[in-house]
Amino acid sequence: MEARKILITIVGVIAIILFFYFDLQRFLTLDALKGNRQALLDYYAAHTLIVVAGFMMVYIIQTALSLPGAAIMSLAAGAIFGSVMGTIYAVISATLGATLAFLAVRYLFRETVLNRFGAKLEGMNRELEVRGFSYLLFLRLVPIFPFFLINLAAGLTRLPLRTFVIGTMFGIIPGGFVYVNAGASLATIASLSGIASPRVLGSFALLGLFALIPVLFNRLKNRKHTAL
Repeated sequence: MEARKILITIVGVIAIILFFYFDLQRFLTLDALKGNRQALLDYYAAHTLIVVAGFMMVYIIQTALSLPGAAIMSLAAGAIFGSVMGTIYAVISATLGATLAFLAVRYLFRETVLNRFGAKLEGMNRELEVRGFSYLLFLRLVPIFPFFLINLAAGLTRLPLRTFVIGTMFGIIPGGFVYVNAGASLATIASLSGIASPRVLGSFALLGLFALIPVLFNRLKNRKHTAL
């Protein structure tokens, strides 16, 4: 079993090294997307299923390996497939990629972490088992921590897989739609920093707070019960 874990780790590390060695991130830039958009559209018109499958495979691998380029992939989804179908493809791909990262970390490292810090993490793990969906939804909606970091950290906990998948899928829909919809009007985008306006980020923060209402309500109820 240890040999299998070592092999998986080596394969993942090699894939990441090759990505940077061959400078593949040069294809995941705004300029590259704008320059190749028409060629992608033409190829999509002639080979629809191949382009959809290829796009989703690349997005899944990029997310699973925690590589840079997620924003560009979402823009590409809008530029090629349009706002609605682009959002569907992007959300499904990002969810599957995140789940693979989550499962890989859980398989490779969670046992070691729990053996060493299990007692200290017990309270947090119990909380995540019961109310993990609310916490995860908040983290997905409010971009406090990087997307890939949440995937990796969650894999080290006892957060149920089903909760992770559902929370991730629903939590990334709003942000995903913003970027995909922007990609549908690619020519108007000057930089990635201008896509998510303060108003949009504020709306995400408000949605995130709503996600925490069940947690806050439960804590308030427990506090009253303790006082009685």
